[in-house]
Amino acid sequence: MHGPPLIDWLLVALCAATGAYCLASMRPGGRTESTATGGDALMGLGMAAMAVPTAALDTRPWGAAVFAVVFGAAGLRSLLVARGHADGPHLHHAIGALAMVYMALAMAGTPMDSHSGHSEPGHAAGGHVPAGTPLLTGLLLMYFAVYVVRSVAALAPVVSVTAGEAVWPGRPNLTNACRLSMGIGMLAMLLTL
Repeated sequence: MHGPPLIDWLLVALCAATGAYCLASMRPGGRTESTATGGDALMGLGMAAMAVPTAALDTRPWGAAVFAVVFGAAGLRSLLVARGHADGPHLHHAIGALAMVYMALAMAGTPMDSHSGHSEPGHAAGGHVPAGTPLLTGLLLMYFAVYVVRSVAALAPVVSVTAGEAVWPGRPNLTNACRLSMGIGMLAMLLTL
């Protein structure tokens, strides 16, 4: 899942900042909105941890199991909450958490070169040997690409012009921008898988 170190560190910074913002904006009381924000925080911070280059933090052999357990539990919890509510964030969190489990397990099966942190087969030949199942990776890429496009469309302000003056609706919530950045981060992680 790891690409060039600069890209990895940029992904770490983006996901950590997003997760920290979501964590700081959680409201006490356990409301549905706060639960969704907590899921966003977990996803952002978990994505940041998974994106750290192996040269800085080598999580083998325990990392894949820890990520799989944490995100598996988060995904099951999101599925249970989504059953009781007809909103999208919990179902999206479940898909995102299960995608994180998939990526962690796929990377656990890829041997790494201890000197460079790159996959041994692809790095030696100058190419990239994908980890995981191409069909499942492709389906997840399509889901997150559609999610990103829909998120951008939701953030774009709708302007209505009445009698020569523009009327702007309320500013979008930063939570939507955080979800967009995590969707882009998930696309980047899946592309480097």
